[in-house]
Amino acid sequence: MTITKTNTIAEVLRTDRGTAKIFMEHGMHCLACPHATRETLEQACAAHGQDADQLVARLNEYLAQSK
Repeated sequence: MTITKTNTIAEVLRTDRGTAKIFMEHGMHCLACPHATRETLEQACAAHGQDADQLVARLNEYLAQSK
């Protein structure tokens, strides 16, 4: 799976639970909150003052290495 800014946090976590560490590193600590299932990564990054492009790149890098 290739992660995009339109994915939700929950979708990414279902793909690989190891991505939780990356979310935490980007200031997203409420991975189980209701917003994690509805907000896109782009929306979540905006709410947390993070760069969505950087987060998506880091998630895809992690997933590529974990294959």
